[in-house]
Amino acid sequence: MIRIAIQAKGRLNEQSVELLREAGVNIDENKRKFLTRSADFPLEVLYLRDDDIPQAVAMGVADLGIVGFNEVEERGFEVEIAQKLGFGACRISLAIPKAEEYNSPAWFNGKRIATSYPKILARYCEQNGIRAEIHEIAGSVEIAPAVGMADAIFDIVSSGGTLVSNGLKEVEKVLFSEAVLIANPALEAEKRALLEQLMFRFEAVIDSRGLKYLVMNLPEEKVENAVAILPAMRSPTVLPLAQKGWCSLHSVVNERELWDKIEQLKKIGAEDILVLALEKIVR
Repeated sequence: MIRIAIQAKGRLNEQSVELLREAGVNIDENKRKFLTRSADFPLEVLYLRDDDIPQAVAMGVADLGIVGFNEVEERGFEVEIAQKLGFGACRISLAIPKAEEYNSPAWFNGKRIATSYPKILARYCEQNGIRAEIHEIAGSVEIAPAVGMADAIFDIVSSGGTLVSNGLKEVEKVLFSEAVLIANPALEAEKRALLEQLMFRFEAVIDSRGLKYLVMNLPEEKVENAVAILPAMRSPTVLPLAQKGWCSLHSVVNERELWDKIEQLKKIGAEDILVLALEKIVR
């Protein structure tokens, strides 16, 4: 049995539960307590505040955790980053009132900066020779300049909309973050084997995201043209049809390129193109 800590509520909670579900580890969220066991994998889920997860993993209270990389960096506990998970992307940035002129990080010398990430900010200031007053605030960091508590802020930025609505502008992107799977460095062999199983499943789920499976009918003489358009993971699969001179071509395409690829395929004679969801890629 292995125990994983995930965020008790919020966006990372939902995405973590979904990742586990897609990896075949189902949790009954309707009967959730602070500790829940999966019925189909030897795993317990411990629900914690996100800023408590790195400490819990470092102490061995949990063997694994899913948490933002920003929290790992801020808390500074000794944990192993086992896998990047591809969701929860954000950055921690310095922002100042939009009316201020800004040329370089030297602007922050002598300024008061409000943040919930004082350790990351202190490292940045030291690395850049900045002497600033760091004021730690638990929440609503973005309002600090407006109420006179600070000259600038250092906070999480996703879309930037919150900064704009509070009259701020982003001037320095300091740390890029996403959800990561962390592990206690001293895992015993049995738990390490379970971690490897989970990582294998997670990788299959992550690799399939943003991909679509294409099936189409195509004149045989156009196969080389189609292969040039759709290189796929190794190469497309080509199967003969009962109708002479025609074949069925199967491939995988990134969703961002989907419509452009379909238009190119139609031009070389592809017909009856099916676009199918792709659940997993096992490499």
